[in-house]
Amino acid sequence: MSAHDTEIALTRVERPLPSKQTILTRYGGWLPAKPEVYEAFFDDLLLQEFEDAIISSSDIGLLNLFEKAFIQSAPENRVRNFQQLLHCMDKIVVAAPKFQVSRKELGEITSGEPIGVPLYLLLDLLSNTAAGYDLFRNTRFNDALKALLDSWGKYLQSSESNNTLNNSDEGWFSKLGLETLDNGRGIFNDIYECPDETAVNRGFTSWDAFFTRKFKPGARPIQPQPDFPNFFIYNACEFTVFRKATGIKEHDQFWLKGQPYSIYDMLATIQDDRVAQSFIGGTVYQAFLSPYDYHRWHSPVNGTIREIQIIPGTYYAALPDEGAEKSDPDFQPGDPRGAIIRSQAWLTQAATRAIIYIDADNKDIGCVVFIGVGMVEVSTCQVTVKVGGSVKVGDELGMFHFGGSTHALIFGPDVKLKFFDYVQPNEHLHVNIPLAAVEI
Repeated sequence: MSAHDTEIALTRVERPLPSKQTILTRYGGWLPAKPEVYEAFFDDLLLQEFEDAIISSSDIGLLNLFEKAFIQSAPENRVRNFQQLLHCMDKIVVAAPKFQVSRKELGEITSGEPIGVPLYLLLDLLSNTAAGYDLFRNTRFNDALKALLDSWGKYLQSSESNNTLNNSDEGWFSKLGLETLDNGRGIFNDIYECPDETAVNRGFTSWDAFFTRKFKPGARPIQPQPDFPNFFIYNACEFTVFRKATGIKEHDQFWLKGQPYSIYDMLATIQDDRVAQSFIGGTVYQAFLSPYDYHRWHSPVNGTIREIQIIPGTYYAALPDEGAEKSDPDFQPGDPRGAIIRSQAWLTQAATRAIIYIDADNKDIGCVVFIGVGMVEVSTCQVTVKVGGSVKVGDELGMFHFGGSTHALIFGPDVKLKFFDYVQPNEHLHVNIPLAAVEI
C-alpha cells in the first residue's frame, strides 16, 4: 500500500471509544491511585491476628538479601521484615483478590479500587532496591515462589475462589466495582459472556473463570478495511499503550536510560541466532493489561503459526530506579512505587513469557512475533493455537491467567508501519481495532 493510500486508509479508521473516558492510567488495577485505598489494604492485612511465621534457614544468602531489601526499601514500605511479609502472604494465598475500599471512622466508604494483584503490593517497594533486584532474579527464590503461586492458582480455579464475585462493598460486582469494570470498556453484562447474567456473580464458577472471561460476539468487532484487508496490523489485546520503538538491536543494555530492547534476549534465541538476526533493526510495539482488562490474546494479522515457545523467568524482578518521572500520569515525581510497571521493556527479556511466531499472509509483513509476558502473581501464559495452524485477524491465540501482564509485537526491519494517531502512551485501546497501516 502506497504512502498516499495509507493516509487515505488512516482517515477512514474511527476510534471506537475515546480513552479519556477510561479511569485508567499507567498503574490502574496494579497500584491504587488513591492513598486511602492503599493504606486500607495494608490495614486489613496487618491488623489480622498474627500467625506463627515460617522461616526457612536453608539459604542464608536469600534471607540476607531479604533483610537488605527491607533496609534499602523506601520509608513508604509498610512491611517491615520477613516474618511480617510471610504473615501477609499467608493471608493472601488462601483468598481471591477483592475490591478494596477505604472508610471513615463511622464506616462510610470514601473510595474503592480493585486489588487485582495483592502480592505485588507487598513486594513492590522491595523490588525497587539493589538487593531486591538480586533477590527476585534468583533461580532458587523463583522456584520456591512458583510452588507457592501454583498452589494459589489451583485455589483460584476452584469454586471457593468466587467468593469475592459478589455485590458486597468489597465485591467485584459492587456499585463501585462495576463502575470500574464498565468504565471505558462497556456495560459488563452487555459485552462479556456471562454463564448467568441474572446471578450476582454472573455465573462465574471461579475467580479464574471471571478473570479469563470472553467477549460476546460483536462486542469487539474487527473494523473492516475492504480495500486493503491484509495491509493493517490489528490490536492483539485490550490494553494501555506503553511504547513504540524502532531500530531494535540484537544485543543492548537494558539498564541504560530508556531501557532499549534487545532482540536476542527477548526471543531467548540461544540455539539459533538467525531468528534474532531477522528482526535486527525492526520495530517493537508494547502495551500492558490491567488486572480488570480482558485477558485473551487475538491474532494481529492473517497468517500461519510458525513456532511457539514458553520461556520461564522472573515474577517480581524490576530495574531499580529513582521513582516516577515528571511525566508520570499517576504518581508525584520520585514516588518509589511501581518500578515493575516502569520496567516493562526489560521484563520482555526477564519475565516468564509465551512467544508466538506468525507468518503473515501478506509477504510485505513477513513474520510477526507476539510475546505475552506474565508479570507478578500467578501470571500463567496459556497458548491455545498450534504450530501449522491458520489464524485470521481476531482469532484467539491464548490468554493470561490470574495476574498482571504486558505484551509486545515485533516486526522485521523491512516492515514500514504508520501507527494511527490514537496509539499513544497511556491510552487505553480495545482489542481488534487497527493499530497501524503497512506501507509498501
